[in-house]
Amino acid sequence: MTWIRKELTLQPRPRGFHLITNEIVQAVPELRDVRVGLAHLFLRHTSASLTLNENASPDVRRDFETWFNAAVPEGFPSWTHTFEGPDDMPAHIKASLLGPSLTLPVTDGRLDLGTWQGVYLCEHRDRGGARTLTITISGDP
Repeated sequence: MTWIRKELTLQPRPRGFHLITNEIVQAVPELRDVRVGLAHLFLRHTSASLTLNENASPDVRRDFETWFNAAVPEGFPSWTHTFEGPDDMPAHIKASLLGPSLTLPVTDGRLDLGTWQGVYLCEHRDRGGARTLTITISGDP
């Protein structure tokens, strides 16, 4: 059994849903040596999240952003955690809804994703800054 652990610092991105699959694969060249295993991705932040979804149409990412902004609006009168700005508390709730981690299969040296699947960084702050992703892969060479 092989264990690989890497940290990937993702460049700051604006609020929205951003494909990061290629960045993950490029950060772990050792992935090519895993015949069968699992890749665990963990985002070390409370106002951003990860999800797996459509990787072809940018409309899907825009529609995700539109829906989440309508479902968890800024300026909700009952928010009490407001000292970090109007986008902060909604960002925490959105991050909790989607979650900080994904576990993906690895087959023959690649993430074994569906044809139209990609990993999204879901940035819920207007200016969230750089985000740190811990990548842990276990499997048989």
